[in-house]
Order: sequence, then C-alpha cells, then structure tokens
Amino acid sequence: MTIKRIVIIILALIIAGIVFFLAGKKATHAPASPGTIQNPATPTATINGQTFLLEIAKDAKTRERGLSYRESLDQDNGLLFLFDRADRYSFWMKDMHFSIDIIYINNDTVVHVFENVPPPTSTTQTLPTYTPDSAADKVLEINAGLSEKYGIKKGDKVEFKGTTSITGTTGF
Repeated sequence: MTIKRIVIIILALIIAGIVFFLAGKKATHAPASPGTIQNPATPTATINGQTFLLEIAKDAKTRERGLSYRESLDQDNGLLFLFDRADRYSFWMKDMHFSIDIIYINNDTVVHVFENVPPPTSTTQTLPTYTPDSAADKVLEINAGLSEKYGIKKGDKVEFKGTTSITGTTGF
C-alpha cells in the first residue's frame, strides 16, 4: 500500500468517526416531543390517565411565589404545593398573567377543584381567595380548562411518581 492510500483511509475513518459522533450527540440532545418526560426522575402526577410534569413548591418562598409573574405554563405541566399537614389553604391570583385550575388533594385523592380561575384584571382589584370545602395536604395548579378536558373531579385518585415518594411533607 502506498502512503497516499493509507492517508486517505485514515482521513475517511476520522471523517466517519466525526459523523457518527455528531449523529449520536444530535439524537441524545434532541428535544422531546410534547408530553414526553425528558428525565424519568421528574416528578409526575397522574389523574384519570393524564400525566402532568411537576414543579414542586415545598417551602415558604416557592409557595408564596407560585406561578406569579409567569406568562404561561407548559401544556400538561403543573405546580404542586406540598404542605406538612392537611388544612383548608386559601389561594389567590396575585401577579398572575393567565387562568388556571386549582386542584386540592388530600391523601392522594382530589377533594376540591376550582376551574378556570382568572388572573386579576387590574393591579388595584381586590383579589378573591379560593378556599376548598375540606382540608388538603397538596394543591396542584394546572392550565385552565384541563380539569374539564380530562374529567378531573372530587374523589379522583392521584398517583405521584418521581425519584422520591411525594408524602405531603416538605422533605420531598
């Protein structure tokens, strides 16, 4: 074999290696399709066969902020508020920019649903509060209309998954 052929073979192997490397990177980092869980450790809640990807509000600071100041929430995502004990927690829509459904949960069972809760129409508006009929140890906020779309109602069971069991304590 001549040196020219050896150089050509080596270059071809290097180029092939680069192509396979880049193809693998692209497949690994391709965005997930809507509704696909990108990380199996991401906490989820499933109600009536519909799974929501969760952010967790487990301390006073994240519970106070909630979804305030955001312009939207990804479809089929939710913010789960965890409390140390069951109580009739009141929520309001301070600094909200979009409507939501508020689902109160106790012992992994839906105990109350407020549907299509609107954001305030002005900064001077007196804000209504939303308080359930019975105590809850978790509250799930999702996009408005999804409770109706998925038939979520009082008495429905909620299955939580993630790397750690969601127990209703701030130690999630």
